[in-house]
Amino acid sequence: MSFGRRSRIPALEGATAEGASVVVPEPGAVVPSALEELLARGRVRATLAMLGPAFVASIAYVDPGNFATNVQGGAKYGYMLLWVVLAANLMAMLIQYLSAKLGIVTDQNLPEVVRQRFPRAVTWGMWVQAEIMAMSTDIAEFLGAALGLNLLFGVPLLPAGLITGLIAFAILELQTHGFRRFELAITALLGIIFLGFLYEALRIGPSAHESLKGLIPGLGSTGALYLAVGIIGATVMPHVIYLHSALTKGRVPCRDDRERNRVLRFERLDVIIALGLAGIVNMAMLAVAAKLFHTPALSGLSTIPAAHAEFGRLVGGGAALAFAVALLASGASSSSVGTYAGQVVMAGFINVRIPVLVRRAVTMLPALAVLAVGINPTNALVLSQVVLSFGIPLALIPLAMLTCRRDVMGIHVNRLVTTVLAWGCAILITGLNVFLIYQQLFG
Repeated sequence: MSFGRRSRIPALEGATAEGASVVVPEPGAVVPSALEELLARGRVRATLAMLGPAFVASIAYVDPGNFATNVQGGAKYGYMLLWVVLAANLMAMLIQYLSAKLGIVTDQNLPEVVRQRFPRAVTWGMWVQAEIMAMSTDIAEFLGAALGLNLLFGVPLLPAGLITGLIAFAILELQTHGFRRFELAITALLGIIFLGFLYEALRIGPSAHESLKGLIPGLGSTGALYLAVGIIGATVMPHVIYLHSALTKGRVPCRDDRERNRVLRFERLDVIIALGLAGIVNMAMLAVAAKLFHTPALSGLSTIPAAHAEFGRLVGGGAALAFAVALLASGASSSSVGTYAGQVVMAGFINVRIPVLVRRAVTMLPALAVLAVGINPTNALVLSQVVLSFGIPLALIPLAMLTCRRDVMGIHVNRLVTTVLAWGCAILITGLNVFLIYQQLFG
């Protein structure tokens, strides 16, 4: 899988110019490893250099699907679903760390390990469902970015969708100059989203008391369950379960298990910071919607454009602008990350690589069809997130199986409590999906 040159973190960055002298170690000299040279720069610089993969993965946890589900959830049910957002982000931290851990320990991504360890029929089936999940992801990302362009500049939705594709290509082009520029670009866009909702929360001031009450688990209706499953689908996204292992594999070459342990400690910090920021954004998003829209007049608010209009009417143009800018940053960044994940899925599961232009064109077609037909974009966003929640167990179960196998992970095999928690997440999410199907068919 490649969009160009995907370099590892070098011990000493920079290529040697033609004709320049190269220092060759003397025979028997101890050559420091890449990690040792990185740590020699100082703890702060080394830590900053190691952060990044989780920030790329976390952008999928604040994609436009989160805007749709959180706005609808806050408007209709107030603060009641805050506990779902919190639970989903805690599950996300565990799941993304396990994916990153697999990449660091095995130097392979999850699809590659599945192809190596599972029967061919299973591998192809996994690839087909993963591609369906990729298209569902693109629906959310393209619709969100198109809505952001429409709200900010008045661009019609279909042309806005095409512009979104060009923006995604521009971000992906950074990959040709090494992964670090791509990571920094995605992190900057995450920062824009975070600052946008920090501004909203400070300006609007959601109720602290009601927010704390919302952290107590409970669901009052089938509609609440539908949105709860959508929130989980929008938060714990299957394509980044595959992607995170690709972001960490070989990023810092490790000589032995001691060095892998040190890299894993850095990655835990990366996950906690990045997913913590994503969780704060999601909780602020729902709490702000609960504060503004959970009223008899606005509880039925169901579209992102309507939410944008109400931000302007109730709070002012600054709040509406912050919402639209955050939405555009979310859609543009998550769209490029989704394409990256699609390449990982295809190359890993079936060892086939296609030009990124072809992949981008194929996976964006369903979203463009939604825009062309005129289906309510926000409803399509929520539905896409529910579809995504059905793909989570199909990615999470193989991850849980593989990371608890000593023949795969060696001394880094999961502890018993980690295995129990991972399987608990898979069972919980699967159970919610089955219950949702039952309620929709027979409730």
